[in-house]
This record gives sequence, C-alpha cells and structure tokens, in this order.
Amino acid sequence: MDVIGQITPWLMENIQYVIIALTAAIFLALIVFISINLKLAKLNRRYEKMMQGANGANLEELLQKHIEEVRQATDKVSRLDRDCQRLDGTLRTCVQKVGLVRFNAFEDTGSDLSFAMALLDAGNNGVVLSSIFGRSESRIYAKPVVAGVSSYFLTDEEKEALAQAQETNSKK
Repeated sequence: MDVIGQITPWLMENIQYVIIALTAAIFLALIVFISINLKLAKLNRRYEKMMQGANGANLEELLQKHIEEVRQATDKVSRLDRDCQRLDGTLRTCVQKVGLVRFNAFEDTGSDLSFAMALLDAGNNGVVLSSIFGRSESRIYAKPVVAGVSSYFLTDEEKEALAQAQETNSKK
C-alpha cells in the first residue's frame, strides 16, 4: 500500500482532532498576524513622527535647510578669511613698533624736553623723528628708515630709539 492510503483511514477516524489542530494553528497564526500588524502600525507612527521633525517640517526639508545654512556659513567663513588676509597685508604697513628716548639736548634747559622717536612697520620700515628743544627755539627732524637702516646719520639717541622699536617685535 501507498502512504496516502495508510494515512487516509487514520485521518477519517481522527478528523475532529485534525480540525481542532488546524483551527488552533489558524488561530495562532491570526494572533501572530495581529501582533505583527500592531507592531507595524506602531513603527509606522514613529516613522511618520520622525519624518515630521520639529514644528511640522519633515526631515528632508530640515536637512535641506541645514545644508543651506552650512553653505552660507562656509561662504561667510571664506569671506572672513579673505578679509583677514587683506587686513593682515594692510597691518604689515602700519606702525607697529615704537621706540622713544627722552633726553636733555642743552645744559641750559631744565628737564628732558628733547626726544627721539622711531615709528616702524612689520618690515622695520618707517621714520625716526627727533625734536630738539632749546630755550629760544625748537627743531624737529624726520629721517626715513628702510629695513631697519637709515640712509641719514643717526644720533646716539635716534639709534637707541630705533633699537627699542626693533626689540618691540622680538619680545612678542
């Protein structure tokens, strides 16, 4: 005999148990299906909530907005960098170093009313100013300085003021 021929009489004798077992299996499958459906609905709600983002905007719109803000910030940083480079170039030609020496040019005057002042930029270019104060007259002299050296004769006080100004950069 074949296998189906042997199973058929047993099935006919126990049909009520087979139907109960199949009903239980269907009922169990239904419970599993409902459970999965509930979990899927909950997951869908969480997904929708996440996609809504803050203030009702969806996540894609928020990301696009943030990407645009990052682009704007990058552009602003680039502009600021260019401005800093331009200002740095301008700053190199501004007076950055100052040296001042006060002295008494004449014995017949009181206090140290004469002075020598060096005004230099980052490249040690600038001017040495000297003011000689006397009772009857005062004189002011200006001597150009290029790369820390003047093509004019400098007095001891002017040399000292120039050295002070050049030391200003080395201390920083």
